[in-house]
Amino acid sequence: MAFVITTLAGLSTLLGMIPILFKIRNKEKLITFALAFSAGVMMTVSILDLIPESIHYLLVSNKTFPSIMIALIFITIGIICSSFIDKEMETEKKYNSKLYKLGLISMLAIIMHNIPEGIATFISYEKNATLGITLAISIALHNIPEGISIAIPIFYATGKKKKAFLYTFISALSEPLGALLAYVFLSKLVSPMLMGILLSIIAGIMIHISCYELLPNAKSARDSKTLIQAFLLGILVMFLCIKILH
Repeated sequence: MAFVITTLAGLSTLLGMIPILFKIRNKEKLITFALAFSAGVMMTVSILDLIPESIHYLLVSNKTFPSIMIALIFITIGIICSSFIDKEMETEKKYNSKLYKLGLISMLAIIMHNIPEGIATFISYEKNATLGITLAISIALHNIPEGISIAIPIFYATGKKKKAFLYTFISALSEPLGALLAYVFLSKLVSPMLMGILLSIIAGIMIHISCYELLPNAKSARDSKTLIQAFLLGILVMFLCIKILH
């Protein structure tokens, strides 16, 4: 049941494909909205959830100041890793599209984010079924906007719903992958220190994607009103999800 609950939470990412199932008159506005909304979601997840959770794990084996410094170091490493991936993706010529690159980078970041979430959901359910289900529902809620950040850029870059579905589905599978890793390797590999470092790196990647990819590309459409509204909505949605989660 722990694995089933975690899988269902992961598959909710596919609900992010709903906007591409309908004919949208103003494609540019939808893309601007999706990118800015995703930036709000990722920034909020990083600042209000991933970084505090990372420090919480690091405090298990370190004092306060060293824990904060370790978190900052690995956030920086995450930013550097994301920058490197970004530069490598510049060589992508198949669709010659910034949107395609954004979709791929978002997918990679979300996969890295979802794996520890899968681990956390699996462990929580094993210890307390009610807590596990509550956590899974909260994760499912914020997986929907994460699915949007993959599906819409990929679809409008390629014009193919199947490709958007495939990439979003791969991201969704990372949640049950985390559960599987928890089941098979948890006792040997996962420690509070490792979880803290991993969450810091993921936060750095998401901050970089938001500030250097999503927002600049949303701004290029020159629809400031939609950008601001979508960004604030993304912050609000994730803030509410995190409040439910905790």
